[in-house]
Formats: sequence, structure tokens, C-alpha cells
Amino acid sequence: MFRVGSLRQTLTLVAAATMLAACGSTNDGGNPAADVGSGSLTGAGSTFDAPLFQRAFFDYNAKYPQVTVNYQSVGSGAGIAQFQANTVDFGATDVPMGSADITKAGGPDALTQVPVTLGVVAIAYNLPNVQKLQLDSSTLAGIFLDHITNWNDPAIAALNSGVSLPNQKITLFHRSDGSGTTYILTDYLSKISDEWKMTTGGPAKSIKWPTGQGASGNQAVAQGVQSTAGAIGYVELAYAVQAHMPIAFMKNAAGSYVQASVTGATAAAGTNPNVSATNFSITNSNCAQCYPIAGYSWVILRTSYSDASKGKAVVNLFKWLVTDGQSDGQSLQYAPLPSAVQQLAITNLKTIKAGGTAVLS
Repeated sequence: MFRVGSLRQTLTLVAAATMLAACGSTNDGGNPAADVGSGSLTGAGSTFDAPLFQRAFFDYNAKYPQVTVNYQSVGSGAGIAQFQANTVDFGATDVPMGSADITKAGGPDALTQVPVTLGVVAIAYNLPNVQKLQLDSSTLAGIFLDHITNWNDPAIAALNSGVSLPNQKITLFHRSDGSGTTYILTDYLSKISDEWKMTTGGPAKSIKWPTGQGASGNQAVAQGVQSTAGAIGYVELAYAVQAHMPIAFMKNAAGSYVQASVTGATAAAGTNPNVSATNFSITNSNCAQCYPIAGYSWVILRTSYSDASKGKAVVNLFKWLVTDGQSDGQSLQYAPLPSAVQQLAITNLKTIKAGGTAVLS
């Protein structure tokens, strides 16, 4: 069985391989002469993105050894803070920065936000004898509001006819750090539960949780659920799949029970074709295949990089990631960007200058 610890080790090995490749030969398809810029890039933020970024940055370095990337998966909130402090070349977040954060980062003319992937927040659980668990919006909200505290609660039992639910306390795990994954979940809960919105203040990267145990990062939440009988929590789908964690079927707005999947995220994205940094929500979308807890993830880039080589490297890296690099996400449970969102990404990248000159025409 592939456990969360194994996933962490895999990502570490991939990151190490990336750095080694940068120091090695340029054979095996390397293209050091390509005019994509050069330099050692640093980024920080979303743990939601980490599996995709580790693979994609490794593959990009194999193509262009003159560009290396050191990415720290510290959570969306920390990534935004490091970008604002000007200690990284890019930040990554699962919810675009709002006006207050943009002001702290130098104002709207100083940065651009680029969608890079479409992912899914899975509801993972630890009930060894329950192979298929069905939940709807009211039961999920009830668990997170601490109204439903036992697995054999009548509300859960009514949704799972014929399933032997244990008389066992529910242990909830949630993020303790500022998290875009939390934003996607709380955006959903705020749409389906007025009580949730009133109690917690609506969607946010950080909230005061009514119940549960906090853990920092998707990996830690996944580990908490996996190691605690009777646990439930929310994690980016790649972590759940690679650790072989059971995930709940959620009843969507159309009345269908759907499991977290790339197909479900793509269907949800299709309900909002006019995505932007101020119009990005696709939670609780109403279609038969729509998975209700899905969202985009974004990178935050400066619109001007004084170091021409590094600025060119940043733009070309993310141009590749939102186009050819999307294929790296498929086996990791990320959905490719819809064509309109891909075009938005390219348009935003065209606003960036390196050494005073636009990188993309």
C-alpha cells in the first residue's frame, strides 16, 4: 500500500533528482540552447499543487537544464506571505489574492495571477469495514459543525442503506495553516449551509473551526485520517489516491452521488466558462457529473522582473505548464485547464516583462 509517508518520500526524491539533473549532462533530450531564460527559481505555497509541481518541474528541468526550480509546499497563506515579502520568485495559492493581499504585494499593477491547474478536494475517511460511504451537503456540514458526532448517526445511516456503520466517534481532521484547500471546502460549505456561513464567516483560507484536530498541509491531514480509526478529513485528491485512502461519494446539486475525480472537476469547470481572478468558484455546480468540491489553483507572478534571464525563465516555465505541461497532471488526478482558462493564463503571462521587455508577444 502506498502511504502518505511514501508520497512524501517520492516527492523528496523527485525534488532531489531535479537538482541533480541541473548539475548533470544535457543529453537525454536536454535543450540548453533554447531561449527560455535561465536561473534558479524559487517558489512557495499550495500543498494542493505539490505533487503536480514536483513532477512538472522535474520534467521541465530535463528539457531545459538551465532552469531549476526549488518549490516549498508550505500552504497557500504562507506562499502569499513569502511573495509579499519578496523572498520568492512566485507564490502558489488555491484561491486568488484579494484586494488587501494585492495591496500588500505592491498593488494590482505589480503582479498577475495565473491559473495553472484544476483539482479536487476529496473527503477521505477511515472506516475499514465501510467500502462505500455516501454523504450529502447537510450531513457533511453537520459533521464539520459538530452536530453529527457518531458514525451511526441516523442522518448518515439514512444515506447508506444496507451499510453497517460503527457505533464510533467521528474524529475530524482539518487544516491548521492558511490553506487554499480550506478555502475551496469552506466555499462549498458556505453555499450549502447558512449556519456554516454565519458561524464561521464564510469561505476563507483560515477559519475558527467548530470542532476537529488541526494539521499543517494536505500531507499531514491525510496522515491524520489514515492513522486514526473513525477519522474523516479533506485532502487534495492526489494524496488520497496515492495513499489508497477511501473517499466518500458526495451528493451533488443535481442529486447524483459522485466520487472525487478528474471527470467531476472538468464537469464542474464547464459550468463557469468565464473564470477570472475575481470569478473563480466552481463549487456546488449543478450538473449530473459535477463533483461539488473542486477548484482552480493559481500562481502569483510579478509583472516586472529586473533580472532578464530569470524573468524570462519564470514566464516560459509557466507557459509550458499551462500548455504541454498539463499532461503531467493526468496520472496525478489533476484535470487539464479548459481551453478558455488556458487562454486566460497565456493572456496574463503576456503582461510580464523581464529586464524591461515583454517576454511573450
